[in-house]
Amino acid sequence: MPAFALLLLFFVVPVVMLLLRSVTEPEFGLQNYAALFGSGTYARVLFNTFLVAALVTVFTLVLAFPVAWFMTVLPGRWATIVFAIVLLSMWTNLLARTYAWLVLLQRTGVINKTLISLGVIDQPLPLVNNLTGVTIGMVYIMLPFMILPLHATLRTIDPAILRAAALCGANRWQAFRRVLVPLVMPGIMAGGLMVFVMSLGYFVTPALLGGTSNMMLAQLIAQLVQSLLNWGLGGAAAFVLLVVTLAIYALQIRLLDTRRLATQGAV
Repeated sequence: MPAFALLLLFFVVPVVMLLLRSVTEPEFGLQNYAALFGSGTYARVLFNTFLVAALVTVFTLVLAFPVAWFMTVLPGRWATIVFAIVLLSMWTNLLARTYAWLVLLQRTGVINKTLISLGVIDQPLPLVNNLTGVTIGMVYIMLPFMILPLHATLRTIDPAILRAAALCGANRWQAFRRVLVPLVMPGIMAGGLMVFVMSLGYFVTPALLGGTSNMMLAQLIAQLVQSLLNWGLGGAAAFVLLVVTLAIYALQIRLLDTRRLATQGAV
């Protein structure tokens, strides 16, 4: 009962209040949702939000998989060191990390200066106040949240399975695609869901590295509530984000159950 009361007070009640404000302010009805989906500006913000979240999830998975595999095959001492480095990046202040990327990516930053000195480019690249800067900054921040689930799943896989695939005639690509990826799929789905959902509601990094043309839903909600005092429209935007998050989570649960049943049937 104490746990149920805690969930009810701090999770259910705020969500219900948010839903009520979205349909009662400034007057009762669904006009806030109609404005949210009927306006081109709000539609573009929703599109940017899901685009950035999808890009961050894909790039994070591509970068995290080899790191997680490297941590799995390393000897225990070195694996612990790499694991500590990954955790250290999570413990560093978020605002400090974002400002560090702002310094690195600006037109007079280290990256542009290095590329110009090497003769790779003639003019500085626009790496901030756009989609590129937001994606780079958020991929770096979200990387540990993909590495850890992948590493936990890879550690449970017996290396003899891959050796058995090689003995059966599978080359490295076939062993990776048809053996390793299906086995690590629970970790991929868990990390992908975590990164995608967190990216949908991220505020600090898009606000500092992005521009007004790349506004995301969290920035829109903050602007509606803090600057415009439009709690009804802000509540509607927040509730839409919550519904999308729950739908994605339900889809993942359904896919995992389907895969589990298929595996049991094959056995």
